[in-house]
Amino acid sequence: MATKIRLQRGGRKARPIYSIVVADSRAKRDGRFIEKLGTYNPNTNPATIDLNFDSALSWVMKGAQPTDTARAILSYRGVMMKKHLLEGVRKGALTEEQAEAKFDAWTNEKESKIQNKVESLASADAKAKSVRLAAEAEVNNARVAAIAAANAPAEEVEASEEAAEEVTEEVAAEAEEAPAEESAE
Repeated sequence: MATKIRLQRGGRKARPIYSIVVADSRAKRDGRFIEKLGTYNPNTNPATIDLNFDSALSWVMKGAQPTDTARAILSYRGVMMKKHLLEGVRKGALTEEQAEAKFDAWTNEKESKIQNKVESLASADAKAKSVRLAAEAEVNNARVAAIAAANAPAEEVEASEEAAEEVTEEVAAEAEEAPAEESAE
């Protein structure tokens, strides 16, 4: 029986979540499977991969053939690297301690790369958020200035109307005083 390690689709429309499974190569994509090895969620950045490492390694060592995408996922998690090192130990090219040291070094490097990517994405999100907030504050300041400018002429008109009324009252008061002075002469 030829076995394959492949992805089994789940999730809703346009938001897939995949199960990583070992299945008979003749089974349907979403049909029967022998064992579920983990899950793969491409909707997050970076993609979330939950994998039973030991079980996946044992199936690969037994001869299960991963599909292209499953091979990429297994390589990303180090299953294929571990298989390569174990094959070297079996052939006598490496000792088991050397293989473990190489795998640990590779794992640490991979984890640091993933962590750097997560941190860079978080800082980019924070920077984008601060830029959006600054732009929003600028728009709000412009809106406040426009409202103040729209209200300012109305206040000036009211002030000029009041000033005009005061001048009119002064002129009227002077006009009343002026005839009184002329009649007194």
